[in-house]
Amino acid sequence: MEQIKIKTSSPEETMSFSKKLGELSEPGNVYILEGDLGAGKTTFTKGLAKGLGIKRVVSSPTFTIIKEYNGRLPLYHMDVYRLEHSDEDLGFDEYFSGEGVTVVEWARFISEHLPEEHLTIEIRHIGESEREIVLTPVGDRYIKLCKELME
Repeated sequence: MEQIKIKTSSPEETMSFSKKLGELSEPGNVYILEGDLGAGKTTFTKGLAKGLGIKRVVSSPTFTIIKEYNGRLPLYHMDVYRLEHSDEDLGFDEYFSGEGVTVVEWARFISEHLPEEHLTIEIRHIGESEREIVLTPVGDRYIKLCKELME
């Protein structure tokens, strides 16, 4: 499956789209979240959390590296930017193959730990409130997920 491109015109639309992804998510799903500062990565993750039934307020894990939230499935939200020059392994395999859904920001800094199959989600600015969301599924599991998401 090729890349899928979606355009949203507001943060609410972005959250609605990612909420649907959360509703379709299964244990062990790994989402690589890419985008410039202010692109809407946290907004996207907030919608995903809603779709997972998480009631807590979701915020960026910039200073904690990993934040965990409980809902229908646990959400593990990682911001691994601070691991750029580190060889530290924080037990990534346990998160990636666990019972929850993992979102990884700045994934290139831990590329050697990432599972082979995942869904890359890139959020791009195309206007004041407009965003282009580009989904790149890697593996059959994520190709199927993207097809369901687009129905």
